Amino acid sequence: MARPRNIKNSFITVIPSPLFTLLRVSPLTSLLNKTPRSHRLCSSSPPRSSLLMIFLLILVSFLGLSLLRLVFVSQNPVPCPSPLTSFPTLLPPPNSHLSLASLSTKNQEPVVLSRSATVPLPAHAVSRNMTKEEAEFWAQPDGEGYRPCLDFSTLYRKASAKISKEKHRFLVVVVSGGLNQQKNQIVDAVVIARILEAALVVPVLEINQIWKDESEFSDIFDVDHFKRTLQADVRVVSSLPSTHLSSKPTINTRMPLNVSPLWIRTKFLTELNKEGVLILKGIDSKLSKNLPLDLQKLRCKVAFHALRFAAPIQELGDRFARRMWIEGPYIALHLRLEKDVWVRTGCLTGLGPKYDDIIRKIRESQPRLLTGRLNMTYTQRRLAGLCPLNALEVARLLKALGAPRTARVYRAGGEPFGGAKALQALVGEFPNVVTKEMLAREGELSPYVNRPSAMAALDYIVSLSSDVFLPSHGGNMARAMQGHRAYVGHRKFVKPDKREMIPFFEDASISEAEFRSIMRKLHSGYQGQPEKRTNKRSTRDVIAYPVPECMCRHSNRPLIRS
Repeated sequence: MARPRNIKNSFITVIPSPLFTLLRVSPLTSLLNKTPRSHRLCSSSPPRSSLLMIFLLILVSFLGLSLLRLVFVSQNPVPCPSPLTSFPTLLPPPNSHLSLASLSTKNQEPVVLSRSATVPLPAHAVSRNMTKEEAEFWAQPDGEGYRPCLDFSTLYRKASAKISKEKHRFLVVVVSGGLNQQKNQIVDAVVIARILEAALVVPVLEINQIWKDESEFSDIFDVDHFKRTLQADVRVVSSLPSTHLSSKPTINTRMPLNVSPLWIRTKFLTELNKEGVLILKGIDSKLSKNLPLDLQKLRCKVAFHALRFAAPIQELGDRFARRMWIEGPYIALHLRLEKDVWVRTGCLTGLGPKYDDIIRKIRESQPRLLTGRLNMTYTQRRLAGLCPLNALEVARLLKALGAPRTARVYRAGGEPFGGAKALQALVGEFPNVVTKEMLAREGELSPYVNRPSAMAALDYIVSLSSDVFLPSHGGNMARAMQGHRAYVGHRKFVKPDKREMIPFFEDASISEAEFRSIMRKLHSGYQGQPEKRTNKRSTRDVIAYPVPECMCRHSNRPLIRS
Protein backbone atom coordinates (compact mmCIF):
# COMPACT_ATOMS: atom_id res chain seq x y z
CA MET A 1 0.00 0.00 0.00
CA ALA A 2 1.31 3.43 -0.85
CA ARG A 3 2.36 5.45 2.14
CA PRO A 4 0.15 8.52 2.74
CA ARG A 5 1.86 11.79 1.82
CA ASN A 6 1.89 15.08 3.68
CA ILE A 7 0.61 17.84 1.41
CA LYS A 8 2.26 21.19 2.20
CA ASN A 9 1.61 24.75 1.09
CA SER A 10 2.50 28.18 2.47
CA PHE A 11 -0.53 28.29 4.69
CA ILE A 12 -1.13 24.94 6.41
CA THR A 13 0.02 21.33 6.38
CA VAL A 14 -2.68 18.79 5.60
CA ILE A 15 -2.16 15.38 7.21
CA PRO A 16 -4.54 12.43 6.73
CA SER A 17 -6.82 12.27 9.76
CA PRO A 18 -5.97 9.66 12.42
CA LEU A 19 -9.65 8.64 12.15
CA PHE A 20 -9.00 6.73 8.91
CA THR A 21 -6.20 4.71 10.43
CA LEU A 22 -8.38 4.01 13.45
CA LEU A 23 -11.20 2.69 11.26
CA ARG A 24 -8.83 0.48 9.26
CA VAL A 25 -7.55 -1.41 12.29
CA SER A 26 -10.67 -1.25 14.44
CA PRO A 27 -12.25 -4.53 15.66
CA LEU A 28 -15.52 -3.09 14.32
CA THR A 29 -14.31 -3.67 10.76
CA SER A 30 -13.79 -7.37 11.33
CA LEU A 31 -17.16 -7.67 13.04
CA LEU A 32 -18.90 -6.11 10.05
CA ASN A 33 -17.06 -8.32 7.62
CA LYS A 34 -17.79 -11.55 9.58
CA THR A 35 -21.47 -10.96 10.26
CA PRO A 36 -23.56 -13.56 8.35
CA ARG A 37 -25.73 -12.18 5.53
CA SER A 38 -28.81 -13.87 6.97
CA HIS A 39 -28.39 -12.01 10.26
CA ARG A 40 -27.98 -8.70 8.48
CA LEU A 41 -31.10 -9.13 6.35
CA CYS A 42 -33.58 -11.34 8.19
CA SER A 43 -33.07 -11.30 11.93
CA SER A 44 -36.08 -9.84 13.74
CA SER A 45 -34.25 -9.23 17.01
CA PRO A 46 -30.58 -8.32 16.75
CA PRO A 47 -28.20 -10.46 18.75
CA ARG A 48 -25.96 -9.05 21.50
CA SER A 49 -23.05 -8.92 19.07
CA SER A 50 -25.09 -6.60 16.84
CA LEU A 51 -25.92 -4.33 19.77
CA LEU A 52 -22.24 -4.24 20.67
CA MET A 53 -21.42 -3.47 17.07
CA ILE A 54 -23.88 -0.55 17.01
CA PHE A 55 -22.50 0.80 20.28
CA LEU A 56 -18.92 0.61 18.97
CA LEU A 57 -19.99 2.30 15.73
CA ILE A 58 -21.49 5.22 17.66
CA LEU A 59 -18.46 5.45 19.93
CA VAL A 60 -15.95 5.45 17.06
CA SER A 61 -18.03 8.00 15.14
CA PHE A 62 -18.03 10.31 18.18
CA LEU A 63 -14.27 9.90 18.61
CA GLY A 64 -13.74 10.51 14.90
CA LEU A 65 -15.71 13.74 14.93
CA SER A 66 -13.78 14.88 17.99
CA LEU A 67 -10.46 14.17 16.29
CA LEU A 68 -11.54 15.97 13.14
CA ARG A 69 -12.55 19.00 15.19
CA LEU A 70 -9.22 18.92 17.04
CA VAL A 71 -7.24 18.83 13.77
CA PHE A 72 -9.33 21.65 12.34
CA VAL A 73 -8.89 23.87 15.37
CA SER A 74 -5.15 23.23 15.56
CA GLN A 75 -4.75 24.21 11.90
CA ASN A 76 -7.04 27.23 12.16
CA PRO A 77 -6.28 29.12 15.40
CA VAL A 78 -8.71 31.79 16.46
CA PRO A 79 -7.24 35.08 15.20
CA CYS A 80 -7.30 38.52 16.70
CA PRO A 81 -10.27 40.50 15.38
CA SER A 82 -9.50 41.43 11.79
CA PRO A 83 -11.44 41.87 8.56
CA LEU A 84 -8.76 40.03 6.63
CA THR A 85 -7.63 36.44 7.04
CA SER A 86 -4.04 35.50 6.37
CA PHE A 87 -1.57 32.90 7.52
CA PRO A 88 -0.86 32.85 11.29
CA THR A 89 2.75 32.80 12.40
CA LEU A 90 4.00 32.50 15.92
CA LEU A 91 6.51 34.08 18.20
CA PRO A 92 8.21 31.50 20.43
CA PRO A 93 6.52 31.26 23.81
CA PRO A 94 8.24 33.16 26.64
CA ASN A 95 9.66 29.99 28.21
CA SER A 96 10.73 28.18 25.04
CA HIS A 97 14.33 26.98 25.18
CA LEU A 98 15.58 28.68 22.02
CA SER A 99 18.76 30.65 21.54
CA LEU A 100 18.62 34.04 19.89
CA ALA A 101 20.80 32.90 17.02
CA SER A 102 18.44 30.05 16.14
CA LEU A 103 15.66 32.52 15.37
CA SER A 104 17.37 34.41 12.56
CA THR A 105 15.54 34.84 9.24
CA LYS A 106 17.15 33.36 6.16
CA ASN A 107 17.10 34.84 2.68
CA GLN A 108 13.72 33.61 1.59
CA GLU A 109 10.36 35.00 0.54
CA PRO A 110 7.97 35.84 1.98
CA VAL A 111 9.29 37.20 5.28
CA VAL A 112 7.82 35.44 8.30
CA LEU A 113 7.55 38.14 10.92
CA SER A 114 7.52 35.76 13.87
CA ARG A 115 11.03 34.67 12.91
CA SER A 116 12.29 38.17 12.19
CA ALA A 117 11.66 39.55 15.69
CA THR A 118 14.65 39.97 17.99
CA VAL A 119 13.79 37.75 20.96
CA PRO A 120 15.46 37.10 24.33
CA LEU A 121 16.67 33.87 25.82
CA PRO A 122 13.93 32.21 27.90
CA ALA A 123 13.26 33.44 31.43
CA HIS A 124 14.46 31.19 34.24
CA ALA A 125 11.99 29.21 36.31
CA VAL A 126 11.55 30.22 39.93
CA SER A 127 13.57 27.87 42.18
CA ARG A 128 12.04 26.15 45.20
CA ASN A 129 15.10 27.09 47.24
CA MET A 130 14.27 30.79 47.08
CA THR A 131 12.62 32.78 49.83
CA LYS A 132 9.14 34.14 49.22
CA GLU A 133 10.54 37.63 48.56
CA GLU A 134 13.15 36.32 46.12
CA ALA A 135 10.57 34.20 44.27
CA GLU A 136 8.33 37.25 43.90
CA PHE A 137 11.26 39.29 42.61
CA TRP A 138 12.19 36.79 39.87
CA ALA A 139 8.59 35.85 38.93
CA GLN A 140 7.53 36.97 35.45
CA PRO A 141 4.22 38.76 34.74
CA ASP A 142 1.52 36.86 32.85
CA GLY A 143 0.92 39.65 30.34
CA GLU A 144 -2.85 39.36 30.72
CA GLY A 145 -3.05 37.39 27.49
CA TYR A 146 -1.64 40.13 25.22
CA ARG A 147 0.40 38.90 22.27
CA PRO A 148 1.81 40.56 19.11
CA CYS A 149 -0.92 41.29 16.58
CA LEU A 150 0.24 43.12 13.45
CA ASP A 151 -2.80 42.62 11.24
CA PHE A 152 -2.75 45.52 8.78
CA SER A 153 -6.00 46.69 7.21
CA THR A 154 -7.22 45.84 3.71
CA LEU A 155 -6.75 49.44 2.56
CA TYR A 156 -3.16 49.45 3.82
CA ARG A 157 -2.38 46.25 1.95
CA LYS A 158 -3.96 47.49 -1.27
CA ALA A 159 -1.90 50.69 -1.13
CA SER A 160 1.25 48.63 -0.50
CA ALA A 161 1.17 47.15 -4.00
CA LYS A 162 2.03 50.56 -5.44
CA ILE A 163 4.11 52.07 -2.63
CA SER A 164 6.46 49.08 -2.38
CA LYS A 165 7.41 49.50 -6.06
CA GLU A 166 8.01 53.28 -6.05
CA LYS A 167 10.94 54.24 -8.33
CA HIS A 168 10.53 57.98 -8.89
CA ARG A 169 10.40 59.64 -5.47
CA PHE A 170 13.02 59.12 -2.76
CA LEU A 171 13.32 60.13 0.89
CA VAL A 172 16.76 60.65 2.45
CA VAL A 173 16.88 60.96 6.26
CA VAL A 174 19.90 61.94 8.38
CA VAL A 175 19.62 60.61 11.94
CA SER A 176 21.62 61.72 14.96
CA GLY A 177 22.28 60.96 18.63
CA GLY A 178 23.04 57.73 20.43
CA LEU A 179 21.92 54.27 19.39
CA ASN A 180 18.38 54.30 20.74
CA GLN A 181 17.80 57.87 19.59
CA GLN A 182 18.91 56.78 16.13
CA LYS A 183 16.53 53.81 16.23
CA ASN A 184 13.58 56.08 17.05
CA GLN A 185 14.40 58.32 14.10
CA ILE A 186 14.78 55.36 11.74
CA VAL A 187 11.34 54.13 12.80
CA ASP A 188 9.85 57.54 12.03
CA ALA A 189 11.77 57.74 8.74
CA VAL A 190 10.05 54.56 7.52
CA VAL A 191 6.65 55.91 8.58
CA ILE A 192 7.26 59.25 6.84
CA ALA A 193 8.31 57.44 3.66
CA ARG A 194 5.07 55.48 3.82
CA ILE A 195 3.03 58.65 4.35
CA LEU A 196 4.69 60.31 1.32
CA GLU A 197 4.54 57.08 -0.72
CA ALA A 198 8.26 57.44 -1.42
CA ALA A 199 11.12 54.98 -1.56
CA LEU A 200 13.44 55.25 1.45
CA VAL A 201 17.19 55.49 1.03
CA VAL A 202 18.97 53.59 3.82
CA PRO A 203 19.21 56.22 6.61
CA VAL A 204 22.44 58.17 7.03
CA LEU A 205 23.96 58.13 10.53
CA GLU A 206 25.39 61.54 11.38
CA ILE A 207 28.81 61.49 13.05
CA ASN A 208 28.17 61.94 16.75
CA GLN A 209 29.82 65.13 18.00
CA ILE A 210 30.10 63.84 21.58
CA TRP A 211 31.33 60.27 21.05
CA LYS A 212 32.91 60.78 17.59
CA ASP A 213 31.29 57.58 16.32
CA GLU A 214 31.70 57.28 12.54
CA SER A 215 29.61 54.12 12.15
CA GLU A 216 27.34 53.76 9.14
CA PHE A 217 23.93 52.08 9.09
CA SER A 218 25.37 48.79 7.84
CA ASP A 219 27.94 48.78 10.66
CA ILE A 220 25.18 48.67 13.27
CA PHE A 221 22.13 47.15 11.58
CA ASP A 222 21.47 44.28 9.17
CA VAL A 223 20.66 46.15 5.94
CA ASP A 224 19.41 43.15 3.97
CA HIS A 225 17.10 42.12 6.80
CA PHE A 226 15.84 45.71 7.08
CA LYS A 227 14.96 45.83 3.37
CA ARG A 228 13.47 42.36 3.30
CA THR A 229 11.26 42.84 6.35
CA LEU A 230 9.80 46.10 5.03
CA GLN A 231 9.42 45.05 1.40
CA ALA A 232 5.62 44.95 1.69
CA ASP A 233 5.46 48.40 3.31
CA VAL A 234 8.11 50.68 1.81
CA ARG A 235 10.74 50.22 -0.89
CA VAL A 236 14.17 50.59 0.71
CA VAL A 237 17.22 51.22 -1.49
CA SER A 238 20.89 51.47 -0.59
CA SER A 239 21.50 54.73 -2.48
CA LEU A 240 19.91 57.22 -4.84
CA PRO A 241 19.71 56.04 -8.45
CA SER A 242 21.84 57.88 -11.01
CA THR A 243 18.71 59.49 -12.48
CA HIS A 244 18.25 61.49 -9.25
CA LEU A 245 21.84 62.49 -8.49
CA SER A 246 21.44 65.78 -10.36
CA SER A 247 18.50 66.86 -8.19
CA LYS A 248 19.06 69.88 -5.92
CA PRO A 249 16.73 69.44 -2.97
CA THR A 250 17.10 71.55 0.13
CA ILE A 251 17.88 69.93 3.47
CA ASN A 252 14.82 70.38 5.66
CA THR A 253 15.92 70.81 9.26
CA ARG A 254 12.96 72.61 10.80
CA MET A 255 10.01 70.48 11.76
CA PRO A 256 7.67 71.42 14.62
CA LEU A 257 6.68 68.99 17.34
CA ASN A 258 3.78 66.56 16.98
CA VAL A 259 3.34 66.78 13.21
CA SER A 260 0.54 64.76 11.62
CA PRO A 261 0.49 62.78 8.35
CA LEU A 262 -1.57 65.60 6.81
CA TRP A 263 1.06 68.17 7.83
CA ILE A 264 3.82 66.04 6.30
CA ARG A 265 2.01 65.65 2.99
CA THR A 266 1.09 69.34 2.85
CA LYS A 267 4.63 70.46 3.70
CA PHE A 268 6.76 68.09 1.64
CA LEU A 269 4.76 66.47 -1.16
CA THR A 270 5.08 69.36 -3.64
CA GLU A 271 8.86 69.54 -3.26
CA LEU A 272 9.16 65.76 -3.44
CA ASN A 273 7.14 65.60 -6.66
CA LYS A 274 9.19 68.45 -8.18
CA GLU A 275 12.70 67.31 -7.29
CA GLY A 276 12.14 63.58 -6.88
CA VAL A 277 14.24 63.71 -3.70
CA LEU A 278 13.45 64.95 -0.19
CA ILE A 279 16.17 65.28 2.47
CA LEU A 280 15.13 65.47 6.14
CA LYS A 281 17.31 66.12 9.15
CA GLY A 282 16.38 66.68 12.78
CA ILE A 283 13.20 64.57 12.88
CA ASP A 284 13.88 63.33 16.42
CA SER A 285 10.56 63.08 18.32
CA LYS A 286 8.82 65.39 15.83
CA LEU A 287 6.33 62.92 14.35
CA SER A 288 3.07 62.65 16.28
CA LYS A 289 2.80 59.71 18.69
CA ASN A 290 -0.91 59.48 17.90
CA LEU A 291 -1.03 58.11 14.36
CA PRO A 292 -3.60 56.03 12.47
CA LEU A 293 -3.64 52.38 13.54
CA ASP A 294 -1.79 50.97 10.51
CA LEU A 295 1.05 53.46 10.94
CA GLN A 296 1.32 52.56 14.63
CA LYS A 297 1.64 48.91 13.66
CA LEU A 298 4.28 49.87 11.11
CA ARG A 299 6.24 51.54 13.88
CA CYS A 300 6.23 48.28 15.84
CA LYS A 301 7.18 46.29 12.77
CA VAL A 302 10.22 48.49 12.20
CA ALA A 303 11.30 48.63 15.86
CA PHE A 304 10.81 45.00 16.85
CA HIS A 305 11.32 43.20 13.53
CA ALA A 306 13.18 45.20 10.88
CA LEU A 307 15.88 46.82 13.04
CA ARG A 308 17.99 43.77 13.73
CA PHE A 309 21.62 44.40 14.63
CA ALA A 310 24.38 43.51 12.17
CA ALA A 311 25.40 39.85 12.40
CA PRO A 312 28.81 40.35 14.13
CA ILE A 313 27.21 42.54 16.83
CA GLN A 314 24.20 40.25 17.26
CA GLU A 315 26.36 37.14 17.53
CA LEU A 316 28.70 38.70 20.10
CA GLY A 317 25.75 40.04 22.10
CA ASP A 318 24.19 36.58 22.03
CA ARG A 319 27.41 35.08 23.41
CA PHE A 320 27.49 37.60 26.24
CA ALA A 321 23.81 36.97 27.01
CA ARG A 322 24.38 33.20 27.17
CA ARG A 323 27.36 33.67 29.49
CA MET A 324 25.11 35.59 31.85
CA TRP A 325 22.09 33.32 31.35
CA ILE A 326 23.86 29.99 31.87
CA GLU A 327 24.58 30.77 35.53
CA GLY A 328 20.98 31.49 36.42
CA PRO A 329 18.62 34.48 36.52
CA TYR A 330 20.18 37.91 36.30
CA ILE A 331 19.30 41.58 36.57
CA ALA A 332 20.19 44.20 33.96
CA LEU A 333 20.64 47.77 35.18
CA HIS A 334 20.86 50.73 32.86
CA LEU A 335 22.71 53.18 35.09
CA ARG A 336 22.71 56.76 33.83
CA LEU A 337 25.70 58.00 35.79
CA GLU A 338 27.78 59.53 32.99
CA LYS A 339 29.12 63.09 33.30
CA ASP A 340 26.91 64.46 30.51
CA VAL A 341 23.78 63.07 32.22
CA TRP A 342 24.53 64.97 35.43
CA VAL A 343 25.24 68.13 33.44
CA ARG A 344 22.06 67.92 31.36
CA THR A 345 19.68 67.03 34.20
CA GLY A 346 20.88 69.74 36.58
CA CYS A 347 21.24 67.19 39.37
CA LEU A 348 23.90 66.42 41.97
CA THR A 349 25.95 63.23 41.81
CA GLY A 350 25.78 62.25 45.48
CA LEU A 351 29.56 61.79 45.44
CA GLY A 352 30.39 64.89 47.44
CA PRO A 353 31.30 68.58 46.85
CA LYS A 354 34.41 67.80 44.80
CA TYR A 355 32.48 66.02 42.05
CA ASP A 356 29.43 68.28 42.23
CA ASP A 357 31.67 71.33 41.74
CA ILE A 358 33.06 69.86 38.50
CA ILE A 359 29.55 69.35 37.14
CA ARG A 360 28.47 72.84 38.24
CA LYS A 361 31.36 74.52 36.41
CA ILE A 362 30.64 72.66 33.17
CA ARG A 363 26.96 73.57 33.42
CA GLU A 364 27.74 77.25 34.01
CA SER A 365 30.17 77.39 31.11
CA GLN A 366 27.73 75.66 28.75
CA PRO A 367 24.21 76.57 29.92
CA ARG A 368 22.67 75.27 26.69
CA LEU A 369 23.39 71.73 27.89
CA LEU A 370 20.82 71.98 30.66
CA THR A 371 17.62 70.47 29.27
CA GLY A 372 14.25 71.93 30.28
CA ARG A 373 12.78 73.50 33.42
CA LEU A 374 15.59 76.00 33.86
CA ASN A 375 13.85 77.76 36.77
CA MET A 376 13.91 74.72 39.07
CA THR A 377 16.42 74.21 41.87
CA TYR A 378 18.23 70.93 42.40
CA THR A 379 15.92 70.00 45.28
CA GLN A 380 12.83 70.73 43.19
CA ARG A 381 14.18 68.62 40.34
CA ARG A 382 14.94 65.72 42.64
CA LEU A 383 11.51 65.77 44.29
CA ALA A 384 9.87 65.98 40.86
CA GLY A 385 11.61 62.73 39.87
CA LEU A 386 13.81 64.39 37.22
CA CYS A 387 17.16 63.16 38.59
CA PRO A 388 18.77 59.77 37.92
CA LEU A 389 18.94 57.34 40.83
CA ASN A 390 22.50 56.99 42.05
CA ALA A 391 24.13 53.66 42.90
CA LEU A 392 23.07 53.75 46.56
CA GLU A 393 19.43 54.43 45.69
CA VAL A 394 19.39 51.64 43.09
CA ALA A 395 20.87 49.19 45.61
CA ARG A 396 18.28 50.10 48.26
CA LEU A 397 15.44 49.72 45.77
CA LEU A 398 16.62 46.30 44.57
CA LYS A 399 16.98 45.05 48.15
CA ALA A 400 13.52 46.33 49.03
CA LEU A 401 11.99 44.55 46.01
CA GLY A 402 13.50 41.22 47.10
CA ALA A 403 16.63 40.89 44.96
CA PRO A 404 19.03 38.44 46.66
CA ARG A 405 22.53 39.61 47.50
CA THR A 406 23.95 36.79 45.36
CA ALA A 407 22.11 37.96 42.23
CA ARG A 408 24.22 38.53 39.15
CA VAL A 409 23.83 42.10 37.91
CA TYR A 410 24.68 43.23 34.38
CA ARG A 411 25.50 46.92 34.26
CA ALA A 412 24.64 48.59 30.96
CA GLY A 413 25.59 52.16 30.16
CA GLY A 414 28.70 54.26 29.80
CA GLU A 415 31.53 54.82 32.24
CA PRO A 416 30.12 56.46 35.39
CA PHE A 417 31.40 59.86 36.44
CA GLY A 418 33.53 59.18 39.51
CA GLY A 419 34.61 55.72 38.35
CA ALA A 420 34.62 52.97 41.00
CA LYS A 421 33.54 55.45 43.67
CA ALA A 422 30.26 56.01 41.86
CA LEU A 423 29.49 52.27 41.95
CA GLN A 424 30.81 51.53 45.44
CA ALA A 425 27.41 51.46 47.17
CA LEU A 426 25.93 49.12 44.54
CA VAL A 427 28.85 46.68 44.52
CA GLY A 428 28.83 46.66 48.32
CA GLU A 429 25.28 45.28 48.35
CA PHE A 430 25.49 43.18 45.16
CA PRO A 431 29.07 41.94 44.68
CA ASN A 432 28.36 40.11 41.40
CA VAL A 433 28.16 43.19 39.17
CA VAL A 434 29.55 42.56 35.66
CA THR A 435 29.90 44.49 32.43
CA LYS A 436 30.45 43.51 28.82
CA GLU A 437 34.16 44.22 29.32
CA MET A 438 34.23 41.62 32.11
CA LEU A 439 32.25 39.09 30.04
CA ALA A 440 34.40 39.50 26.93
CA ARG A 441 37.27 37.19 26.15
CA GLU A 442 40.51 38.40 24.65
CA GLY A 443 39.99 40.34 21.44
CA GLU A 444 36.17 40.07 21.32
CA LEU A 445 35.58 43.76 21.94
CA SER A 446 38.52 45.04 19.90
CA PRO A 447 36.48 45.88 16.76
CA TYR A 448 34.12 48.10 18.80
CA VAL A 449 36.48 50.05 21.07
CA ASN A 450 35.81 53.39 19.30
CA ARG A 451 32.22 52.62 18.30
CA PRO A 452 29.86 53.63 21.11
CA SER A 453 26.74 52.71 19.10
CA ALA A 454 27.98 49.13 18.71
CA MET A 455 28.83 49.00 22.42
CA ALA A 456 25.32 50.24 23.24
CA ALA A 457 23.90 47.55 20.95
CA LEU A 458 25.73 44.86 22.94
CA ASP A 459 24.25 46.28 26.14
CA TYR A 460 20.82 46.20 24.52
CA ILE A 461 21.08 42.52 23.54
CA VAL A 462 22.25 41.37 26.98
CA SER A 463 19.67 43.53 28.75
CA LEU A 464 16.84 42.14 26.62
CA SER A 465 17.59 38.60 27.84
CA SER A 466 17.75 39.55 31.52
CA ASP A 467 15.09 38.23 33.87
CA VAL A 468 14.63 41.69 35.40
CA PHE A 469 15.47 45.06 33.87
CA LEU A 470 15.66 48.31 35.83
CA PRO A 471 16.70 51.75 34.51
CA SER A 472 18.00 54.38 36.90
CA HIS A 473 16.57 57.13 34.73
CA GLY A 474 14.14 57.51 31.85
CA GLY A 475 15.28 57.97 28.28
CA ASN A 476 15.37 56.24 24.93
CA MET A 477 16.98 53.02 26.19
CA ALA A 478 14.46 52.63 29.01
CA ARG A 479 11.48 53.23 26.69
CA ALA A 480 12.83 50.90 24.01
CA MET A 481 13.49 48.13 26.54
CA GLN A 482 10.08 48.56 28.16
CA GLY A 483 8.22 48.08 24.87
CA HIS A 484 10.50 45.37 23.47
CA ARG A 485 10.30 43.26 26.62
CA ALA A 486 6.51 43.55 26.58
CA TYR A 487 6.34 42.62 22.90
CA VAL A 488 8.40 39.43 23.19
CA GLY A 489 6.69 37.95 26.23
CA HIS A 490 6.20 40.56 28.97
CA ARG A 491 9.63 40.13 30.53
CA LYS A 492 9.78 41.83 33.93
CA PHE A 493 10.51 45.55 33.76
CA VAL A 494 10.78 47.67 36.91
CA LYS A 495 10.11 51.36 36.32
CA PRO A 496 11.20 53.32 39.41
CA ASP A 497 8.51 55.71 40.59
CA LYS A 498 11.03 58.38 41.52
CA ARG A 499 8.54 61.10 42.36
CA GLU A 500 6.94 58.93 45.04
CA MET A 501 10.14 57.22 46.18
CA ILE A 502 12.46 60.09 46.96
CA PRO A 503 10.77 61.37 50.17
CA PHE A 504 11.07 57.88 51.71
CA PHE A 505 14.74 57.63 50.77
CA GLU A 506 15.42 60.73 52.85
CA ASP A 507 13.25 59.82 55.84
CA ALA A 508 15.59 58.31 58.44
CA SER A 509 12.71 57.55 60.82
CA ILE A 510 11.36 54.74 58.60
CA SER A 511 12.52 51.24 59.53
CA GLU A 512 14.04 48.97 56.89
CA ALA A 513 11.03 46.63 57.02
CA GLU A 514 8.64 49.54 56.53
CA PHE A 515 10.79 50.90 53.69
CA ARG A 516 10.67 47.53 51.90
CA SER A 517 6.90 47.37 52.30
CA ILE A 518 6.47 50.87 50.89
CA MET A 519 8.74 50.22 47.88
CA ARG A 520 6.92 47.00 46.98
CA LYS A 521 3.57 48.71 47.20
CA LEU A 522 4.74 51.64 45.07
CA HIS A 523 6.04 49.35 42.35
CA SER A 524 3.43 46.60 42.37
CA GLY A 525 1.93 47.96 39.14
CA TYR A 526 5.23 48.70 37.40
CA GLN A 527 6.78 45.27 37.01
CA GLY A 528 5.93 44.12 33.53
CA GLN A 529 2.15 43.97 33.31
CA PRO A 530 0.89 45.69 30.16
CA GLU A 531 0.52 49.44 30.43
CA LYS A 532 -1.93 50.52 27.79
CA ARG A 533 -1.45 53.44 25.51
CA THR A 534 -4.99 54.78 26.02
CA ASN A 535 -6.69 57.79 24.49
CA LYS A 536 -6.06 59.72 27.70
CA ARG A 537 -2.35 59.06 27.22
CA SER A 538 -2.11 59.45 23.46
CA THR A 539 1.26 61.20 23.74
CA ARG A 540 2.83 57.90 24.84
CA ASP A 541 5.08 56.27 22.27
CA VAL A 542 3.73 53.00 20.88
CA ILE A 543 7.28 51.65 20.88
CA ALA A 544 7.26 51.83 24.70
CA TYR A 545 3.55 50.96 25.03
CA PRO A 546 2.65 48.49 22.24
CA VAL A 547 -0.73 47.62 23.85
CA PRO A 548 -3.29 47.81 22.32
CA GLU A 549 -2.19 48.90 18.81
CA CYS A 550 0.47 46.23 18.27
CA MET A 551 -0.69 43.57 20.74
CA CYS A 552 -4.13 42.09 21.26
CA ARG A 553 -5.54 39.87 23.96
CA HIS A 554 -5.56 36.32 22.70
CA SER A 555 -6.37 33.06 24.42
CA ASN A 556 -4.43 30.81 22.06
CA ARG A 557 -1.87 32.17 19.64
CA PRO A 558 -0.59 35.56 18.47
CA LEU A 559 -1.32 36.77 14.96
CA ILE A 560 1.45 38.51 13.05
CA ARG A 561 1.05 39.29 9.37
CA SER A 562 3.62 40.73 7.02
